[in-house]
Amino acid sequence: MAQPDQKKFFENLSGAGKAIAVLTSGGDAQGMNAAVRAVVRVGIYVGAKVYFIHEGYQGLVDGGENIEEAKWESVSSMLQVGGTVIGSARCKEFRTHEGRRAAAQNLVLRGITNLCVIGGDGSLTGANLFREEWSGLLDELVQQGKINRESAEKYSHLNIVGMVGSIDNDFCGTDMTIGTDSALHRIIEVVDAIVTTAQSHQRTFVLEVMGRHCGYLALVSALACGADWMFIPEMPPADGWEEQMCTKLSQNRARKKRLNIIIVSEGAIDTSNKPITSEHIKNLVVKCLGFDTRVTILGHVQRGGTPSAFDRILASRMGVEAVLALLEASADTPACVVSLCGNQAVRLPLMECVQMTQEVQKAMDERRFEEAVRLRGRSFENNLNTYKLLAHRKPQSELPIDDPSCRSSFNVAVLNVGAPAAGMNAAVRSAVRVGITEGHKIFAVNDGFEGFAKGQIKEIKWGDVGGWTGQGGSLLGTKRTLPAKHLEKIAEQMKANKINALLVIGGFEAYLGLVELLAARGKYDEFCVPIVMVPATVSNNVPGSDFSIGADTALNAITDTCDRIKQSASGTKRRVFIIETMGGYCGYLASVGGLAAGADAAYIFEEPFDIRDLQANVEHLTAKMKTSIQRGLVLRNENSNENYTTDFIYQLYSEEGKGVFDCRKNVLGHMQQGGAPSPFDRNFGTKIAAKAMLWISRKLKETYRKGRVFANTDDTACLLGMRRRAFVFQPVVDLKNETDFVHRIPKEQWWLKLRPLMKILAKYKTSLDVSESGQLEHVVRHRRPEESEGVPA
Repeated sequence: MAQPDQKKFFENLSGAGKAIAVLTSGGDAQGMNAAVRAVVRVGIYVGAKVYFIHEGYQGLVDGGENIEEAKWESVSSMLQVGGTVIGSARCKEFRTHEGRRAAAQNLVLRGITNLCVIGGDGSLTGANLFREEWSGLLDELVQQGKINRESAEKYSHLNIVGMVGSIDNDFCGTDMTIGTDSALHRIIEVVDAIVTTAQSHQRTFVLEVMGRHCGYLALVSALACGADWMFIPEMPPADGWEEQMCTKLSQNRARKKRLNIIIVSEGAIDTSNKPITSEHIKNLVVKCLGFDTRVTILGHVQRGGTPSAFDRILASRMGVEAVLALLEASADTPACVVSLCGNQAVRLPLMECVQMTQEVQKAMDERRFEEAVRLRGRSFENNLNTYKLLAHRKPQSELPIDDPSCRSSFNVAVLNVGAPAAGMNAAVRSAVRVGITEGHKIFAVNDGFEGFAKGQIKEIKWGDVGGWTGQGGSLLGTKRTLPAKHLEKIAEQMKANKINALLVIGGFEAYLGLVELLAARGKYDEFCVPIVMVPATVSNNVPGSDFSIGADTALNAITDTCDRIKQSASGTKRRVFIIETMGGYCGYLASVGGLAAGADAAYIFEEPFDIRDLQANVEHLTAKMKTSIQRGLVLRNENSNENYTTDFIYQLYSEEGKGVFDCRKNVLGHMQQGGAPSPFDRNFGTKIAAKAMLWISRKLKETYRKGRVFANTDDTACLLGMRRRAFVFQPVVDLKNETDFVHRIPKEQWWLKLRPLMKILAKYKTSLDVSESGQLEHVVRHRRPEESEGVPA
């Protein structure tokens, strides 16, 4: 972490005299436009000239009108559009020396020496070769009389920064590539639709998803929908899989499961590297089991549609980091790729990433499949391990045997506390199945601590949680009631049901509940058991975690609504929308939703504002209405200010904007809490709850003495959170100092650093601390610690 006196600020970096070109190459991916928008606007913001290169490398070789100077307004309304507005094309000429020489000439003639390439590993490898040949190409152009020696010396080196746009997430070094999350949204939408029709008819569906060389989409969608079986190129099924799969499908059907889903990556292979096709799987199921079976091949549907909130934010952050990297680059700086590791933007040497990506394919070709999985990275490996834990129920004989002196397995209770959040059910399903696999008896508590006190508790089995991943809300029931008033009754229920550990899934009330249970340990021995909390709240206001289950679904609801609202104004000139979001005192949804939706301003409690700020925003919008962009979007967090209410801001804007623009207001309300969980929330909930249950198993073994569990140390009551690049178990006691209990928010919140990005992209002059940027890191090949891994996708 940079010290205060070493801080660097974006506004001190000048792009004056520099020219940046941006191109998209290879296959299109949702979110590419958000990246282009960020590069253009941030480039213009720092005083550089920015150019579009239309039709990828083909446009670079052909030159002419394909290389066009971009204006601020050029990228308006791009954020919500899928594909790539500036076009992409495969280009044979750029693969030739002559083609690259023509491209170099086109750049030099416009004074462009900074190139931002958004594409896959092939596109980025081509960019790196172009950079390495640059000085030789300029010498040839001088000899041919196409440019003069002065130009060759002035533009003597080319800076390259890459961003990976690929729905397959097949590029090593980054947790998520632009477009992957949106592709998962398309897949999960289809799966959810198929579930309803398949259940009506007791059908088996074989779903083929993209991924010729990488099984990420198949793996994560299988995890997110609880598929019965999955085929990916990195982990071919063991010999005899046909019989195993059919046995599992028939067992599930015998347990009254009306639906079977099998997900196949288009590049799926067996251990002999022979393809496994969706048609082959269908024929196998029909022949062996006689089940009514259908094949659905998703194809290019996965590439289409509007980008998800995650992809917009990811692409915007990467675009800003790319411009920053170009401004700081020198002749000695290697070509880099900006990517996401955990919750942090990082820079990695481009060719290290490409080399590692190629090593994965080599490992698969040589049938070193375990090595291929490891090279894919920690996030991929963890997804795969979690899928294996959840997908295949072990026979009783294979379950772990507890201490011989303990007659029965441990009893673990799972409950939801606080407001409902999409993804809670995925977390419960994961916890139940991992707990059963670990040999425990799992008890479900209905209606939170209140239900606990009333004895609403019963054992929950493997089959009881089937189909839960795609369900919104809380199937267990959840309430905001804190345990303090019911401690005695809860202790009685824990004693009566012999509960040895607690897993609490919920929001700020769950955190407060843990604090109260911890304080009651001195009075009630029943609370001296391992207790762990998993954060789940749309507000994302739990201390100790950058993300909470449910927040991503809420962000997508806000973004989708903002898109529709903006579209409603497409035929109406000069209109400003004031939109109120949820979040209590936490401004996460308003701020990050504002970045994803392209808002002009977002009012939040954490950043106090007064009437002068409101006036400045009105003036800013008035100036905007004189350009070709004649609509505005303003978000307000519900508790941002008790006096400057949504109605007040609406009336102020309406009055001040008279004759220039008119206003409309929308209060989004509980629609942000409802709906089916996003792929991110399903996967995040699944992985984090599995980790929590494995922690419980470990703590139970550590604290089991003389025939009973007794846990009263601080490290036996923890919150499991995602922090920067790692999952971390943190004692609840240690988090007290990080919490503003009055306003129910953490004292420090990472996403506040994203607010200046929203302002810059809306053309406000602002201060942006970039101290944590600029370090070129190396691709990590070794294993990170068990709890350390990237953001779940």
